[in-house]
Amino acid sequence: MLPAIFSLSGPELTPDERALFRSADPAGYILFRRNAASPAQLRALTDELRALAGRDDLPILIDQEGGRVARLRPPEWPAFPSGEKFDSLYRVAPISAIEAARVNAQAIALTLREAGINVDCLPLLDVRQPGTHDAIGDRALGSEPMQVAALGRAILEGLRSGGVVGVVKHMPGQGRAISDSHVELPVVSAARDELESDFEPFRSLAWAPMGMTAHLLFTAIDPERCATLSPVIIEQVIRRHIGFDGLLLSDDLAMEALSGSVAERAHGALAAGCDIALHCSGRLGEMEELAESLGGIGEQARARLERAMATIAGGPDPAGLDDLLARRDALLAYA
Repeated sequence: MLPAIFSLSGPELTPDERALFRSADPAGYILFRRNAASPAQLRALTDELRALAGRDDLPILIDQEGGRVARLRPPEWPAFPSGEKFDSLYRVAPISAIEAARVNAQAIALTLREAGINVDCLPLLDVRQPGTHDAIGDRALGSEPMQVAALGRAILEGLRSGGVVGVVKHMPGQGRAISDSHVELPVVSAARDELESDFEPFRSLAWAPMGMTAHLLFTAIDPERCATLSPVIIEQVIRRHIGFDGLLLSDDLAMEALSGSVAERAHGALAAGCDIALHCSGRLGEMEELAESLGGIGEQARARLERAMATIAGGPDPAGLDDLLARRDALLAYA
């Protein structure tokens, strides 16, 4: 098994993709809007990926947060609210906000499971800070660490009850970024003690099955390497201080915050302590490069992957989608 998550160019596998995926055996796949034309097409695609891998528990990921980050959109799939909606409700009625976040996540999970998707890159645990870039913005669950952790916990529980693994992101915290890591490397100059509020939601939910790193440079911790490529941040902060022992994914290797070839970026992330390198562009040549240059997945990373996927072995909750959406909307109306 290759320690990488691969991506697809379109709504159907090409012959070259099929051949590469069969020979490389990546740890899993991540899907985007370009891969989703209709519910029937998407289910056929995920079924084919599982058959190709020969693994019923094959991780198939997606970013289905709600709001502006949603790969599955109306009219084919339901619309889901952004994190800001739950933040607003929490300020008025915390218990209602927590329940709204839970049932919303469960509804997302039911939608994804119907499509054959079993991992959602959610929740964001980034603590929003004033004067920062809107790359996080309304995606955040709030600016108070305890609130972010409470809502994040509800989302993880809702996803799990619907049969989907949640991924906490972006470790150890992207809320202070003043630029977009898709375009350039954000630099965070806050002092080490100031960063404790960023770490707090991740520490509270250190038991999460999967996490994703941030392409951010924290000058107070490692002034030379961003979190994804920093053994100091991954080992000392994410693994030890935060206490996270779940499967750690890099953020997208294609982001301009990173430099070098895709293979160099992947090797850097894995050497730093990431378990899995995440490839999102759908470019076949890049994935061929990864298949040729990466070795097999490590024993510890494989164990973390198996443990994460086992958290949904019991299958989805039988609750109905329409009922969940109605309960969510009734709660959000209090905001």
